[in-house]
Amino acid sequence: MAAALGGALLLTTAVPNGPAHATPDQRSATAGQSAAADTPVGINGQLKVCGTKLCNSRGNPIQLRGMSTHGTQWYPHCLTSGSLDALAQDWKADVLRVSTYVQEGGYETNPQHFTNLANSLIQQATDRGMYVIVDWHMLTPGDPHANLTKAQQFFTDIAHRNKDKNNILYEIANEPSGVSWSRIKSYAEQIIPTIRAIDSDAPVLVGTRAWSSFGVSEGANESEVVNNPVRASNIMYTFHFYADSHRDEYLATLSRAADALPVFVTEFGTQNYAGEGDNDFTMSQRYLDLMASKKISWVNWNFSDDHRTGAVFKTGTCDNPGSWVGTAPLKLAGVWIRDRIRTPDTFPVG
Repeated sequence: MAAALGGALLLTTAVPNGPAHATPDQRSATAGQSAAADTPVGINGQLKVCGTKLCNSRGNPIQLRGMSTHGTQWYPHCLTSGSLDALAQDWKADVLRVSTYVQEGGYETNPQHFTNLANSLIQQATDRGMYVIVDWHMLTPGDPHANLTKAQQFFTDIAHRNKDKNNILYEIANEPSGVSWSRIKSYAEQIIPTIRAIDSDAPVLVGTRAWSSFGVSEGANESEVVNNPVRASNIMYTFHFYADSHRDEYLATLSRAADALPVFVTEFGTQNYAGEGDNDFTMSQRYLDLMASKKISWVNWNFSDDHRTGAVFKTGTCDNPGSWVGTAPLKLAGVWIRDRIRTPDTFPVG
């Protein structure tokens, strides 16, 4: 996803405030019941990959739905106790993707600061019972090996801090581009053991070729991954789409890939590939219907007030926040995606 300019402020400390996402029956439970039991993590526990699905601690396939932060070097002021309360309780999101950019003023400029920032967001999501995707947001350069040493340090630090949590997923390469699948696979097979040596249980999400399109944006398809998968267990492969740009060929690729591989859509938008322009809600709904039918988890881009149409909050909201809840602070894309995150989950409870 292309960068945007913005401010940089420190995050506030999280204050848990009631239940987040639950099934309809669980949402109607008495107020005296433990809030943790009513949250996505409370319901599902430690996730694992089973076959081509993401499954809960009881081995039942589930679908997570939620939001991605924008780059934490630009928009930490959109990630406050109030906005995260709204995401968990008003939006009823299951998952927060924490996007730590490597370049573009991100991690490489101050590793300790951005590691601390990621850990703060991880804890705040944990306090609210949401799952967390720790996103190593490499974009340019497109070869993940260019930042291999930095990635090993980042994931070592993050895993040591969070290894005892049961709500973490590690996304090790946001959008590789201009490199072969074998090159991406080689990177994954070096980073995954780094994580597994510390945190043996958490699922790992592996980026795919051509901006995580399974190679479609560079003339390939999912067969290269199907025929040469990463040599590791408990992993999923990522797919990104922007509905106004990525049409039937991409939709068909996602459908085929999900039948053969565990797939997690860790980023999508209802606009063009830059997160700009008109919203194509009709095409977006086709994707959402497919993902619901195949229990493909998804995360929307992005939970900020960036000037682009894909940022959910109206520009200026994060500088002068009032209430974060409801639709008043949201752009059209925000209203649309909030409504779809809020629909009741069908988490199996047996």
